[in-house]
Amino acid sequence: MFWFLTKSLRAVITLWLVVTFVFFVLRLSGDPTNMLLPDDIDEATRTFYRQLWGLDKPIFVQYLNYLGALLQGDFGISFRNNQDAFQLVWDRVPKTALLTGTSLVISLVIGIPLGIVAALYRDSWIDRAVMAASVFGFSMPNFFLGILLILIFSLNLRVLPSSGSGTWWHLIMPAATLGISFAAQFARYTRSSMIDVLNKSYMRTAQSKGAGMARRVNLHALPNAAIPVITILGFKVGELLGGAIITETVFAWPGLGRLLTSAVASRDLAVVQCIMILLAITMVVANMLTDLAYGWLDPRVRVGAKAGSQ
Repeated sequence: MFWFLTKSLRAVITLWLVVTFVFFVLRLSGDPTNMLLPDDIDEATRTFYRQLWGLDKPIFVQYLNYLGALLQGDFGISFRNNQDAFQLVWDRVPKTALLTGTSLVISLVIGIPLGIVAALYRDSWIDRAVMAASVFGFSMPNFFLGILLILIFSLNLRVLPSSGSGTWWHLIMPAATLGISFAAQFARYTRSSMIDVLNKSYMRTAQSKGAGMARRVNLHALPNAAIPVITILGFKVGELLGGAIITETVFAWPGLGRLLTSAVASRDLAVVQCIMILLAITMVVANMLTDLAYGWLDPRVRVGAKAGSQ
């Protein structure tokens, strides 16, 4: 209970800091009416819209009004579309969830087995090949890899669509673009963790008792090697969402990333703020789930948590 209350308090403080930072940065960067209204519009009309959007009030008053509205579940109205900001954002969530979820599955399915193989055949040509591929995948920028895939599979081979989201075929290249980079990272983390575990004394004990390689890896090495990988996975959620912004822009994927890009360009404050809050909530929840998974995999964490609460 103490652990949950502490995590919840930290989550609330984190969300409040995100809301505050985004609110002031957006408003201190300029007047949104300069981007949303024509340059030749008369001052009376500009003043009308500033009053309509509440931009005529002192910034601290705007901040208090915004916090009060948030507590009532009101995320504001999109300046550009005159629609509920939360609904605009929520309509894009399924597309981004599909892209990031598929990319995460690709990265885990490819990265973890490659890391295990590299660790089991340490310093061999297999290990060097896996690590070379990992360095290449990690170093390749998402936008460059995305454009490269478009050139190969859309323009030259003409087997995959270059943009949009109408069919499952549209998902292949964006998910691969985002997943390859993270697969390379997970391969490196898994290899390092597995090498550390394989050198432990209990692994040598299991081998001396006649346990086969498969049994030693599945029952002893993997559960212990998974702990740091699971920990890193929680931190990678934010990086995955950040990469989705670039990937969605390259492939014209209609998700949160593309909406955020257009909202920032047009200074649609309510939409930008709503997206940032949603991303912050996602990262907080992901880190809490990571802590739970960490405690489940390592009983020592649960024991330590109980001792600290007593």
